[in-house]
Amino acid sequence: MSHHCNNYVQTPMTRRQMLTRCASGFGGVALAALLADKSYGASLGNAGLSNPLAPKPGHHTAKAKSVIFLYMDGGPSQVDTFDYKPDLIKHHGKDPKAVLGRVEPTQFDNNGTIMQSPWKFNQYGQSGAWVSDLFPHVATCVDDIAFVKSMTSKFAEHTSANYFLHTGHGIQGRPSMGAWMGYGLGSENDSLPGFAVLNGGLIPPGGLDNFNSGFLPASYQGSVLSPGDVPLANIKPRESGKDQRAKLDLVGALDQAMIESVGGDDALESAVNNYETAYRMQRAVPELADMGEESEETKSLYGLDHKNNQTATFARQCLLARRMVERGVRFIELTCPKVGGDRWDQHGNLKSGHENNALAVDQPISALLKDLKRTGLLDDTLVVWAGEFGRTPFAQGSNGRDHNPHGFTMWMAGGGVKGGTAAGQTDSFGYKVVEDRYEIHDLHATMLHLLGIDHTRLTYRFSGRDIRLTDVHGRLIEPILA
Repeated sequence: MSHHCNNYVQTPMTRRQMLTRCASGFGGVALAALLADKSYGASLGNAGLSNPLAPKPGHHTAKAKSVIFLYMDGGPSQVDTFDYKPDLIKHHGKDPKAVLGRVEPTQFDNNGTIMQSPWKFNQYGQSGAWVSDLFPHVATCVDDIAFVKSMTSKFAEHTSANYFLHTGHGIQGRPSMGAWMGYGLGSENDSLPGFAVLNGGLIPPGGLDNFNSGFLPASYQGSVLSPGDVPLANIKPRESGKDQRAKLDLVGALDQAMIESVGGDDALESAVNNYETAYRMQRAVPELADMGEESEETKSLYGLDHKNNQTATFARQCLLARRMVERGVRFIELTCPKVGGDRWDQHGNLKSGHENNALAVDQPISALLKDLKRTGLLDDTLVVWAGEFGRTPFAQGSNGRDHNPHGFTMWMAGGGVKGGTAAGQTDSFGYKVVEDRYEIHDLHATMLHLLGIDHTRLTYRFSGRDIRLTDVHGRLIEPILA
């Protein structure tokens, strides 16, 4: 053997090269089969790179195709919204320790007396669901809603509770539930993000990590859009589509050559995918945000008929969410609008704070449910309303309520949900769960189930183990499933 052979450097072979060069065309047969499946073979432009957001099959028949998550940042009070407790009236003004026995330490631990709700409750619909005067519009939709009145959280502080609600983990760095759903199912629209966040003006504590992809590929992270006329910066092209396409094709060809010479590179593939997505979004997003085709009746239904009224911001978010669902976006989260005060975090001034927040979202949420139902989209759209925790049945100071992770209410409507039902129960003061305790992992498991995913099988290998959104927990909230 010539000594010159010692100078030969072996170039790593990619999987695609190995399959192509295998004898008798065996690799080509396997590759052809993979490329025939659009969940593997969908490509972006001329880059030759697989599309991570291509639609993928679920584990079982799905009841819902998309999720609209109405996030009530700050922790709305369950005993002032949907969990009617007459005993608060009976014991109003009394020492909670004398009536309730043990009272758990709260965030600020300056508990006052038991405080009745400042709002009246009435029963609505054939189901007879109790709703306070804070939500007169949502009250008209209760027969399409399933309430979970026994939700709990492991955290009583906003940042950790936000991470827990969004990622199933109390610290930053884990993938958001929207990212997991995109990873598991892809998206039905390759011109819009699979996971979109419609920012009403208040990013919740914990910041953008609530919408991150964590250790999942960057393609699955949430894209934050404004509900205004210009949802994204630089969304309008500064050059012709022909010039943009030529530049992207050149970048894609160079990157593909690099991948073929040195082997696969996830970061490089994600970067090219993101360039392509941004290119297509410049054409899709302006059309999405153009409300000109919506009738005046629809705009009025949502509360968009007056530009500067208090419902306008969330109304536009809800209408954009409906338009996104129509276009196949997988997961859409709506954050709270600025209403001149705090989020749903009323440690004081409960009455004015909750009234301002409820006024901003009540009519738009009701309109969203009715509009989805009218168009038939509610049948395969899951709408979820939730905060990160609830609030205490006793006062903080004289006119506020502190954080309460021991029992609170959230609700679902739409695909696969049995409307007009309720699961779980808190005690007679709305303080702690006494029947069918559920936690955030159960919420995530149920959402995934309705989308056709078995939460125990949706895993990603990271740090030496197969990790899932629900960790080692999670059970379905059976009473609300149709």
